[in-house]
Amino acid sequence: MIDHLSSYATDFPATRRFYESALGALGYSVVSEMTLADDPDLPGRRICGFGKERPVFWVIEVSEPATPRHVAFSTTGRDAVAAFHAAALEGGGTDNGAPGPRPIYHEHYFGAFVLDPDGNNVEAVCHQA
Repeated sequence: MIDHLSSYATDFPATRRFYESALGALGYSVVSEMTLADDPDLPGRRICGFGKERPVFWVIEVSEPATPRHVAFSTTGRDAVAAFHAAALEGGGTDNGAPGPRPIYHEHYFGAFVLDPDGNNVEAVCHQA
């Protein structure tokens, strides 16, 4: 259903580093980036898109913080959840829930949560047994 989504960053370099580390652990990298020189709200606004072949998750520079969001990235294994969590912390994130089962959601739910530099709750999740 979702083609792509965006998150917003008041400290673009720190947020980009965070996602390069966290999403790199899941096999994603920056596949598109641009600067919007003629943006009237923020001239020189920086944008980067993460994906495997095309951008599906965008980070957009803003001057004012946006309401915190929650985004979850799907993985195919619990080891990937743990790798995401470690890489996200290494990349400047704040722990918001160590890798582990979350049976409140369903019996095979295994996730980890970190806060990005703007306080967004970012998760990696595996739904397999």
